[in-house]
Amino acid sequence: MILCQELTKYFDETKALDGICVSIQKASIYGLVGSNGAGKSTLMRIIAGILQQDSGLVTVDDMPVWEDPLQKSRVFLVADEPYFVPQATLESMAAFYGRFYPAFDRGLYERLCDAFSLPRRKRIATFSKGMKRQAAFLLGMAAKPDYLMLDECFDGLDPVKRQVVRKVLSDTVAEREMTVIISSHNLRELDEICDTVGILHKGKLLYSKDLDDLKGEVHKLQAVFLSPVTEEELKNSLEVMAMERHGKFWTLIVRGDMSSVEEALAQYEPAAVEAYPLTLEEVFLYEMEVKGYDANVIFQ
Repeated sequence: MILCQELTKYFDETKALDGICVSIQKASIYGLVGSNGAGKSTLMRIIAGILQQDSGLVTVDDMPVWEDPLQKSRVFLVADEPYFVPQATLESMAAFYGRFYPAFDRGLYERLCDAFSLPRRKRIATFSKGMKRQAAFLLGMAAKPDYLMLDECFDGLDPVKRQVVRKVLSDTVAEREMTVIISSHNLRELDEICDTVGILHKGKLLYSKDLDDLKGEVHKLQAVFLSPVTEEELKNSLEVMAMERHGKFWTLIVRGDMSSVEEALAQYEPAAVEAYPLTLEEVFLYEMEVKGYDANVIFQ
């Protein structure tokens, strides 16, 4: 498990992280969302032991990673702008990482090269942006870390390669209980793969919640009331996050257990009530509005 307690980091006068507290469970996929400069990359670099926090505590399985080579060999960070040794090929980078990651799996490396159709002996500097991301990803997977962090790993990938990445991650987490942290600006990319999602904004963790719990407690309802009903009555009976009205037709976004929501609505004797699924993006947009944040800034 990864545990961050009151984590703070400054770059000169800029506070990049501001009292971050979060726990990331083993064998899970955790999504980090936030605008540029929110602190996603800084947090991942501290967890990987590349940067040291100014205050607070971060541990991986109850041990700090900073200046601990054994712990670092269990963590792999695929950066937003992957670095490769000058003139390197995939073959030379595989040999390079094999010296630092004892669990590096040559067979897995070769299978992933085939899956992504990447040339092993061509200089990586000649690769496209998407190919470089694929190269960094497959090297990280072949290192077989216990903790894999992917900073904007889907950026520049075509739909087919995105699907390959998602399948490889899901299968690996299930097979050997690897823990994955993925940062992204786009909640839609994380919706199908993540177990938990957290939102960072200006160095603060605004929200961190299990997706199943989150989706199970926020509902979109469309209802028709034949008898007069006021907004105040509905707000008193339900935890309303948003609502729209067009004559007798209401659209409600409410939080709570669905059976309790239906029971509360029944007292107004609606002619019809229908529930519609919300995407992860929609749920978070409503949550942020309730908390008073401009979601357009956070999800840009």
